[in-house]
Amino acid sequence: MADATTPKPIGNKNEKVGEVVSNKMAKTIVVEVTRRVQHKLYKRIIQKRKKFYAHDEKQEAQPGDVVRIIECRPLSKLKRWQLGEVIRKAVQVVGDNASDLSAINAKASAAAKKKKKQ
Repeated sequence: MADATTPKPIGNKNEKVGEVVSNKMAKTIVVEVTRRVQHKLYKRIIQKRKKFYAHDEKQEAQPGDVVRIIECRPLSKLKRWQLGEVIRKAVQVVGDNASDLSAINAKASAAAKKKKKQ
């Protein structure tokens, strides 16, 4: 007996796991999926990469995140995937990068001047 509260599976949808490369479009992310395959002639393991455009309704994925995308109906000319879940968030640097970089550059130039004097 099927329970009314259990969602019934729609069907077997293709799923892929990859890294978000870009999120600069509105509600769209670009996901790069990398797979390792054996070269037909040389039998060496090589990496093949492919980019997929996926629909991100809530715009929650950021570049560097590892996400799962699920196959869906065509949403536009290139989008045939939608964001399933964010598996791992990318490391975000906290702080003002411009001031951090200027402090590092000042220390490096001071060290270089000190070295020149010697």
